[in-house]
This record gives sequence, C-alpha cells and structure tokens, in this order.
Amino acid sequence: MAFGSFNDKAGRSQMHSMADINVTPMVDVMLVLLVIFIIAAPLMTPAIKLDLPQAAAKASQQQPESLQIAIDAAGIIYLQGVATDLAALEPRFRQAALQQPQPDLQLRADKSTRYDVIAQLMAAAQAQGLNKIAFVMQPVTEADAAKP
Repeated sequence: MAFGSFNDKAGRSQMHSMADINVTPMVDVMLVLLVIFIIAAPLMTPAIKLDLPQAAAKASQQQPESLQIAIDAAGIIYLQGVATDLAALEPRFRQAALQQPQPDLQLRADKSTRYDVIAQLMAAAQAQGLNKIAFVMQPVTEADAAKP
C-alpha cells in the first residue's frame, strides 16, 4: 500500500494520495449476503404437491377392558363393585393376563388402607402375569388444598 510521503530529494513537498481500495467492508457485506442466501435457499424450493387418496375407514383399535379393583378402609377387596377375597381374584388375574391386549388393573384404595393389603394384591396380580397396574386417585380440589 502506498501512503503519501514527502519527497525531499526534489526539494519540494509532494503528497501522494492513497490509490488502494479498502475491501474489508465489501467482504463483510458479501458474507452477510451469503448467510442470508444460505438460510433463504431451502425456503424457496417448491414443495412437492401430491394428491393423496382418501380413505373412509378408520383404524380400529381394540381397547382392552380394565379390571376395576377397590379396597376400602377395612381392607375388603371389591372387583367390579362386588366384594371378593384375594384367593378368588387369582384365577381372574390369570385369565386376564392371557388376553391380548392385556387389560389394565385399576386400583382404587382408601387412604387409610393398610399397605400390606395393597402389596399382597399387587404381588398376586404380578405373579399371575398382569403387568399394567394403575393407581386411581381423587383429584385435589381447591377446598381440599385449603385444609391443613
């Protein structure tokens, strides 16, 4: 790069002007444009329009039945609303475990039910091959949340 200088040999001062072009701003602008085009190029490609066939039938999914089991505070077990005992439930668990798809075991227990009754019921269901056990709870309301 040539910068202006004084020429003392000729005895007069003469200033030379800078004749080079500063390309740094031009490179910056080009890089910004390149990034914009890289981002915008995929958006400009036309989407493939397909006329897909319409089907009137819906996929039928067989919903498995669920075994509704409730245990009250005294430890009495109810299957589908009918009082029963743990020994009578085991054949029903075995039969339900063989079904495809396997039904859910929905367990509702009173909050004061002894844990060992619930644990025995879960162990009996698992021993017979039932793997889907769900605990059903009452949702907390605002009045329940305010109680200490």
